[in-house]
Amino acid sequence: MKFYYVYVLQSLSRDWIYVGSTGDLRKRFKSHNNGENLSTKGYMPLKLIFYEAYLSKKDAIRREEYFKTTKGKTTLVLY
Repeated sequence: MKFYYVYVLQSLSRDWIYVGSTGDLRKRFKSHNNGENLSTKGYMPLKLIFYEAYLSKKDAIRREEYFKTTKGKTTLVLY
């Protein structure tokens, strides 16, 4: 069974978080910490602080988009 993930990374060097989605969480996390992603390169090292798994890519993307809204950011603070 294939899962799709929504994840939240926290920078250990700055006050900053990143929200993303992927079909391979381990590979994506490694690529972030190896400096392979322009969006997170300047914020390394990164720590995985939260993730959720979904059965459909569409649901994962929908949740990612929600977490990027003001209301979604407030929800993340509650976790």
